[in-house]
Amino acid sequence: MTSNRLTGGKWALKTVVALGFFALLASGFWLASRTGFLDILFDGIQLQAWITDIGPYGPAAIVTLMTIAIVASPLPSAPIAVTAGAAYGHYWGTAYVIAGAELGALAAFFIARFLGHDVVKGWFGGKISLGWLGSQNAMMGFVFVSRLLPFISFDIISYAAGLTSIAFWRFAVATLAGVIPSSFLLAHFGDEMTTGESSRIMISVIALGGLTLVPVLIAVVKRIQHSRSQT
Repeated sequence: MTSNRLTGGKWALKTVVALGFFALLASGFWLASRTGFLDILFDGIQLQAWITDIGPYGPAAIVTLMTIAIVASPLPSAPIAVTAGAAYGHYWGTAYVIAGAELGALAAFFIARFLGHDVVKGWFGGKISLGWLGSQNAMMGFVFVSRLLPFISFDIISYAAGLTSIAFWRFAVATLAGVIPSSFLLAHFGDEMTTGESSRIMISVIALGGLTLVPVLIAVVKRIQHSRSQT
């Protein structure tokens, strides 16, 4: 009886937290839409002007916006990262983007783990197996590679990881390592845009695109090596 009461109380708490979380997101979107701030987030020029206008609070705003953009998945994070580079240069811009991305990923991870991990475990228990992908090293590697691929949702991976058994520290390290290259290139791209030199901008675009090919090339090389070892 006591165990059932504790379980019921736990689910009630999670339900309240989940409803509060979604209510907060909905309220935030509504307020941002009514004030016009949502339009600013989608416009790099307006966003940079706003960041410049708030002066010393700009870095904190970049970190906060990056965090919110990841937790609230529909919001774009790339314009924020580019704006960081345009406003604060390669290195400081990169640092602010990394900080915001890491905080956002950890927040999404904790939300998913608190609200959904027990549900998934209760549904499947030990009946479902991910094979080699279920190992801690494999999941850590998958998180790292996914951070290098812009066509894989950063936000969804963060939430999905919270539903798995991956250790928190592994997720944190893999995310941090994977987000550094893309953060630097986006910030660098933003910084180069302020120069107006098309050749330098083109180099940044090529570098950003080339980054997405790295995991693919690694996979191809490994496959070739595996095929040769089998012959």
